[in-house]
Amino acid sequence: MTVVDPKIEELRQKRAESHAGGGPERNKKQQEGGRMTAYERLDVLLDPGSFRELDAFVTHRISDFGMDKKRPPGDSVVTGWGPINGRLVYVYSQDFTVIGGSLSEAHAQKICKIMDMAMKVGAPVIGLNDSGGARIQEGVLSLAGYAEIFLHNTMASGVIPQISLIMGPCAGGAVYSPALTDFVVMVNGTSYMYITGPDVVKAVTHEDVTHDELGGAMVHASRSGVCHMVADTDQQALLLVRELMSYLPQNNMEDPPYIATQDDPLRADAELDTIVPENPNKPYDVKEVIKHIVDDGIFLEIHENYAMNVVVGFARLGGHSVGVVANQPQVLAGVLDIGASNKAARFVRFCDAFNVPLITLVDVPGYLPGTAQEYGGIISAGAKLLYAYCEATVPKLTVTLRKSYGGAYCVMSSKHLRGDLNLAWPSAEIAVMGSDGAVGIIFRREIESASDPVAKKAELTNQYRYKFASPYAAAERGYIDDVIEPHETRARLINGLEVFLNKRDSNPARKHGNIPL
Repeated sequence: MTVVDPKIEELRQKRAESHAGGGPERNKKQQEGGRMTAYERLDVLLDPGSFRELDAFVTHRISDFGMDKKRPPGDSVVTGWGPINGRLVYVYSQDFTVIGGSLSEAHAQKICKIMDMAMKVGAPVIGLNDSGGARIQEGVLSLAGYAEIFLHNTMASGVIPQISLIMGPCAGGAVYSPALTDFVVMVNGTSYMYITGPDVVKAVTHEDVTHDELGGAMVHASRSGVCHMVADTDQQALLLVRELMSYLPQNNMEDPPYIATQDDPLRADAELDTIVPENPNKPYDVKEVIKHIVDDGIFLEIHENYAMNVVVGFARLGGHSVGVVANQPQVLAGVLDIGASNKAARFVRFCDAFNVPLITLVDVPGYLPGTAQEYGGIISAGAKLLYAYCEATVPKLTVTLRKSYGGAYCVMSSKHLRGDLNLAWPSAEIAVMGSDGAVGIIFRREIESASDPVAKKAELTNQYRYKFASPYAAAERGYIDDVIEPHETRARLINGLEVFLNKRDSNPARKHGNIPL
């Protein structure tokens, strides 16, 4: 008969307790509120039955304020690793059922430990945030724990992908860790982020505001831009992250995963020939253009509800993962403003950091004018996007669909910013400004003195458009590599992508540049 050491039996019991979280009653309350438990979330995020937990026996070390009687094994966070579609990721899942998911010194050390491991092996980190904030009983130890996590986030930035899911409260200093990561996913109705809560806001500013109005998913998805994707349920959020991961490499030294497609790389889509209206002032949906070009029409949009005058997201071309940046004529005519410039610049820099080629679809009339934009810093915001494209060394393929005017022409991945392949449709107009406006300035007196000013302006506008704004004028200088029929776009982009996948561009040796922030 085998004698079991009582100490081993005690440890087994502690492990069972850690898997139970805060106990049946608290788990039930969590579920009744529409939120999964920490372990349930990991079961959905990772491949079935694959999670390997670390530090299940770690406990906090505080004995004051009655905490000696609350020493749950594993503390208030579950950490470990597992695969998503067979590819390794490191994960942490905060457990709100255990001391409100509050961050202690031990909690922070568990997170930092798996981040160190992820950096060593070159694998992404995914954080599931559901916490009441710093553990008050631990004072500065809790604050120190947050700071250590922030340092790890910063050191990992651009080295391994970092994704944050906000699946409950995330307030105070806790919000800075997700803000330092690459993508933030929130759950509508059950998650929120803010620096100070509604009570503090009311005391200081006398504003009455709810948790959701102050820091809910749609607020951050549409107004602040902090949130990149919104889901309706915990499960949907976790599945979104699984989809997002399929476009990303494990680290900055690897290429994104190649996924073969049955979609013909030579497919010529005739609908593209008529998708752009002849009237340059008439809008159309650039997302339809994207879907007609990419593999199987699948496009994972990022920041869908924020600065909607520019569209960014991931797709595949010939099986290769690509990042797409496109002006959206349906919103503000596709003009660049502060929000759109910041949104696109951040996405371009992410793609460049992780070897994701960039496809830019251009239909931009310029920058949004007005005092609100100037006072808000449109100069710095526009310079960010310019800086991002200049700095990027990944393959950069650009197609000008229609308008490309003024400084916005330069910024949107032009040939002058080390664009690798710059194509244009016959409908493209590339000029300092629109033909109609330019003629009104250049030939003002001639138009005013004409017997029929309207006819004269129309005649001069057509002449200007043909001589100065035509894509062939830019092609004569080599600024456009080729003028193609719209239905050729998919085949030409896939061919260009395969040609430039192994290109080598480099930047000057330096500690880092000083991007205009």
